[in-house]
Amino acid sequence: MINSTERLILRNFDINDAAQLFELNANPKVLQFTGDKVFSDVNEAQNFIKAYDHYKKFGFGRWAVIRKKDHAFLGWCGLKQHDTYVDLGFRLKETYWNKGYATEAAQACIEYAFNHLQLTELICRVSKDNKASIRVIEKLGMNFFKYDECEGISDAAYYQLKAKDWQAKP
Repeated sequence: MINSTERLILRNFDINDAAQLFELNANPKVLQFTGDKVFSDVNEAQNFIKAYDHYKKFGFGRWAVIRKKDHAFLGWCGLKQHDTYVDLGFRLKETYWNKGYATEAAQACIEYAFNHLQLTELICRVSKDNKASIRVIEKLGMNFFKYDECEGISDAAYYQLKAKDWQAKP
């Protein structure tokens, strides 16, 4: 477990998450703005988890988001290392949209990134048409800085949050 909040636990993926991860990515509404492909089956999701090396390589990654009260798998949220920056991303099952879970999980990731990992900046990348995710990103205090291509999304909006600005928030 990397972090927890009032309602959530964020932890490394494990092989037992494969069916839930497959189900998450099987919903076309969930993948609508991502540029990602659906896993062909649960085995492909298992292989993704087995090959996922971000935790070992960087000490962080995308984490399973688990609801404390019933241990439901809600989706994932976390950090991804790129060549020159770290991005913050999130993806939840449709059932859990509009309940504040994405914001809560992302805030925990920001706290972890700046307080534990001592990162100086985080980036969020989102399709300009994904209004719900943009609302979450803006609630987090992130600021738009450009449009650019992003892993198959030609019109991604890029947002950033600097540690010094986050720490200065009241």
